[in-house]
Amino acid sequence: MFSSLLAASLLSVVLSASAFPEYRSLAGLSAAEVRAVARTFQATPGAQPVPPPINDTSSKLVFDDAHPFQPDAPGDIRGPCPGLNTLASHGYINRSGVVTPGEIITAVQEGFNMGWDLATFVTYGAFVVDGNHLTNLMSIGQKTTETGPDAPAPAIIGGLNTHGAFEGDASTTRDDFALGSNFLFNETLFDQLSQAAIDFGSNGTLDIPSAAVHRHNRILDSIARNPNFTFVTPRYLTAYAETTFPLAFFVTNQTSDTSLTLGLDVARSFFQTHKFPDNFYRRNGSYGLAEVGDLVVEVFEPFPVLPGNNEGVGNYVVDPEDPGLVGDGTCYAYYRQSNLTVALYPDPTDELRAAIAQNLANFYSGLGDPTCEQVFPFGQ
Repeated sequence: MFSSLLAASLLSVVLSASAFPEYRSLAGLSAAEVRAVARTFQATPGAQPVPPPINDTSSKLVFDDAHPFQPDAPGDIRGPCPGLNTLASHGYINRSGVVTPGEIITAVQEGFNMGWDLATFVTYGAFVVDGNHLTNLMSIGQKTTETGPDAPAPAIIGGLNTHGAFEGDASTTRDDFALGSNFLFNETLFDQLSQAAIDFGSNGTLDIPSAAVHRHNRILDSIARNPNFTFVTPRYLTAYAETTFPLAFFVTNQTSDTSLTLGLDVARSFFQTHKFPDNFYRRNGSYGLAEVGDLVVEVFEPFPVLPGNNEGVGNYVVDPEDPGLVGDGTCYAYYRQSNLTVALYPDPTDELRAAIAQNLANFYSGLGDPTCEQVFPFGQ
């Protein structure tokens, strides 16, 4: 108890004296210490540079002595992403669920071998609308005061549970927001995933054909039952990407060509328990934007659905402006999230404006596409 209070006090002094680097890991702090830090901000760090890519992308044991599994403690936050939930339960990111974007980028590389470009693009795509630009903190789940003081409305700073900002419908094992919980594990949906693996997978395991079936079934279910179903970029892209993630990241010692299949007991360990299976090795070779693009095409092609939304139950209307997977969807996602950020922060202070500008630049850096023109709505 005394050591925790002392650590929190020292951290408060440090924060009041200097910027808190985004890439400084919170993983060594207890949940109580992170909460103490969030309550004692006297100086705000603002946006920070993106941490560098990791040097070693070979397969290695990640469920090790330095990263033991611990069940969620009271007050710990978990959200709709089983990968982030697992990293929190093993201490790769802070177990409280309140994190910096830099901590996420480093952790998904270390824990799963996600490529730096994909990690940066996805993390900042969420952070610019769901995170706190001044304190440089974000919740991986529900909105919380532990990310620091709110900016004026219409800013959200709501965490990854916030529907329609980055999180969206037709999740693999979570309900649509309009139909139930968009962040809690749903046994019925996992049973449907399992049945797809049994009926269409390789020897009862999850593979590309069975994952494609489940992805299509989730879309059809949302069309049939959710009058507010929205399936446009960026959610359109992340829905197909998340379909590939279990095959890319949840298979121990997955090969660089992502050819190994996923057992259902292992899948449950990640989706429900948020735990690396014993003796789990991360994939061999990183999985970035190029790799996810190739695998997404394999999931999309058997059952192509274009971006759109329901106008009432069962009435799915295609959005002709959204390129989806046919055009330059990642560039379109960059513009969509940038425009949403502008709408959320119509009159920022100078300090907030500078932080948002840096975070949008960080978002763009993950894109790696010189044909996609960078925009500067908050200045350079």
